[in-house]
Amino acid sequence: MSAERPRSILFACTYNRTRSPMAESLARLELGGEVRVASCGAQPRDEADYFMLAVLQEIGAPRPERPGQGFEELAGEPFDVIVSMTEQSREQAERIAQAHGAQVEHWNTADPTATEGSRDQVLEAYRAVRDDLRSRIRQRFAG
Repeated sequence: MSAERPRSILFACTYNRTRSPMAESLARLELGGEVRVASCGAQPRDEADYFMLAVLQEIGAPRPERPGQGFEELAGEPFDVIVSMTEQSREQAERIAQAHGAQVEHWNTADPTATEGSRDQVLEAYRAVRDDLRSRIRQRFAG
């Protein structure tokens, strides 16, 4: 890993509905306008996840700009670092990275949408993912 802060970061997951837009929002919060940040999905879905938006709002993180965006929409844009968060997004991330000379990192990230239980239990799972991603972003990019 390079100690130098990248100028642009792309976060990728399966649907671009929960994990990658959450990471995008957290990176904007932690890095401000110093780094261009985007997110996409291997099989994008148009709607943002309600619980994801709720746990971001709890800490004052900005709303993700374009949940539901796919790799195809960003294929022509160069990124310094592409972070894949699921196995489904890893292959496409590596393909785009080769085309633009980007560095790929894989952050296997728990899927909070798989959590069953009460509303509070589900929110706790989302908070755990949020806090884990925030910590990783701080350690990797804000240091």
